[in-house]
Amino acid sequence: MEQTTLGIGTRLQHTHFGPGVIVGIRYATYLISFINHGIKEIDKTDNKLEEIIPENVSSEIETHSEVEMSLLKILRLWGGLTETVPLGDKWIKGILLLQPADKSLKPKEIPIEDFFHKIVMLRDRLRVLEQNINSSKTLNDEEKVNIQQYITRCYGSLTTFNVLFKNKEHWFVGEKGSKED
Repeated sequence: MEQTTLGIGTRLQHTHFGPGVIVGIRYATYLISFINHGIKEIDKTDNKLEEIIPENVSSEIETHSEVEMSLLKILRLWGGLTETVPLGDKWIKGILLLQPADKSLKPKEIPIEDFFHKIVMLRDRLRVLEQNINSSKTLNDEEKVNIQQYITRCYGSLTTFNVLFKNKEHWFVGEKGSKED
């Protein structure tokens, strides 16, 4: 791509990372939020980038929900905002009971809503950690990949809690469920 004067909000297509939106501009690079790959720093002259011209976008290419999800990702990263994630209906007003093996000890009861909130906060913090790793200037690509693999394994360890989520799109996905290259 020859164009080096694109602004924040410009939609781009990258041959490897797919569609994205410019969320930051540096001297020689763009910070681009890719729908499936998070924020990446891409050289302004990268020949794998192509501007998406709005008149070429149709409802088959982009839906409102995809736009909303992309904006939520950007807001979560830059604004410290968290997405409202609904708890599965069957768990509302439920209690998580932790019963020690020793029956003489008192069990611990935790409202499922409180436990679920902590799980969602953990998920959001892992996402922010991923974004910070991906945009790090001090880590090389190999280090980023190695750390990213650990985070993916963390997501995999947390898939047990997917049963609490109302919508599948909020689930944790580990290595087996990942569709990335």
